[in-house]
Amino acid sequence: MFTTYNEALEWIHARLRLGIKPGLSRMEWMMEKLGSPERKMKTVHIGGTNGKGSTVTFLRNILEAAGYTVGTFTSPYIEQFNERISVNGKPISDEEILELTNVIRPLADELEETELGGPTEFEVITAMSFYYFANINQVDMVIYEVGLGGRFDSTNIIQPIASIITNIGLDHTNILGHTYGEIAFEKAGIIKEGIPTYTAVKNEEAMKVIEEQAGKKHAPLFRLNQDFTITSHSPQANGEMFSLESNIDKIEQLQISMIGQHQTENAALAVMAVQAINQDGDFSISEDDIRTGLKKAYWPGRFEILSHRPIVIIDGAHNDEGISVLVKELSTRYSNYHINIVFAALKDKKLDQMIAQLDQVADRISFVSFDFPRAAQAKDLFGISKSKNKAMEDKWDTHLAEIINSLKNDQILVVTGSLYFISEVKLYLSEFLKNKTISL
Repeated sequence: MFTTYNEALEWIHARLRLGIKPGLSRMEWMMEKLGSPERKMKTVHIGGTNGKGSTVTFLRNILEAAGYTVGTFTSPYIEQFNERISVNGKPISDEEILELTNVIRPLADELEETELGGPTEFEVITAMSFYYFANINQVDMVIYEVGLGGRFDSTNIIQPIASIITNIGLDHTNILGHTYGEIAFEKAGIIKEGIPTYTAVKNEEAMKVIEEQAGKKHAPLFRLNQDFTITSHSPQANGEMFSLESNIDKIEQLQISMIGQHQTENAALAVMAVQAINQDGDFSISEDDIRTGLKKAYWPGRFEILSHRPIVIIDGAHNDEGISVLVKELSTRYSNYHINIVFAALKDKKLDQMIAQLDQVADRISFVSFDFPRAAQAKDLFGISKSKNKAMEDKWDTHLAEIINSLKNDQILVVTGSLYFISEVKLYLSEFLKNKTISL
């Protein structure tokens, strides 16, 4: 038995040593021991490469606007571990984390002695969420974000009302495959028999795989630019405006507060999934609810403007597709500014293309490392860059403070890369920008 939150958290994080072990057998074993809590809730399942978290928050806010209580399971966290299991956007308490860990720990120990082996960190947290929403805090809907892939992800034991697959890119290729088709096959693993699926996949090879898998599962498939379309898109000072047309209706002038054309696609997926949710019978979501929810939705660390004077932006662009979107938005919105970029990444990513894109848009680029087992070293990132104005820094926090204190009116700071890095940066910069003082 753990007696403190910190003890529980240390035990959970210690399971990182087990790495990633794809497969559902350990989850199924634990769920059977717990009385199948995953069957006692209504869920929506969201997978894909980029945009999962944003789509979760759009859908959550729409449901909240309609008066429903919504649980979410997301990863990784940005500000605190507890936010991985949240209710109406509020992370569960330290006491609840402690209670859940004490429920799952005996099962993990018992499972360790079987041929299946002990559960990973992610499997432990997923099991905690199932138990929580089934037995401690029963909500109207739980939105589950896939951790990695889909087919063998530990969340993939739910039977959702709807499945959503956001855009697909070449990420985690060492695990999921090296082609769009191979990765799409893993992502399409969340498609369930007869369950409607909504997707914003653009790559033709990936879409063909998803269509094949949906056909085999007799799952109605709704595709961006075929079954629903974004029209009249226009960037706004603090977000985006667009209209959404489908074979059912058209909703004019929807507004979102998250920045980027790609966010209109994530919002559209959430709106389309409302069709399936309304058909469930226990939900009634109006157009007003959709409008209110979309405008209110906020997801930290995704092209998030922390300060307007000076302009400081953080963005968890952690793969090639994410960097492409970031570069496009910077080129569109800040073409008249001198752009300072600070970048950190995980060493198992495809770094050359990411850095090449950043080199093109950055007037000055700095490479840093951070305290994480898989973090790339600053000198290695620096070596990949071909920028004529580049630097590598040992202490990212001091470096960020120096840049911010020297920014002129025609300059901006963009901090990007790994979400694990952005998590640390957000905490630091939020405090620094609030006080605007630091000992250098």
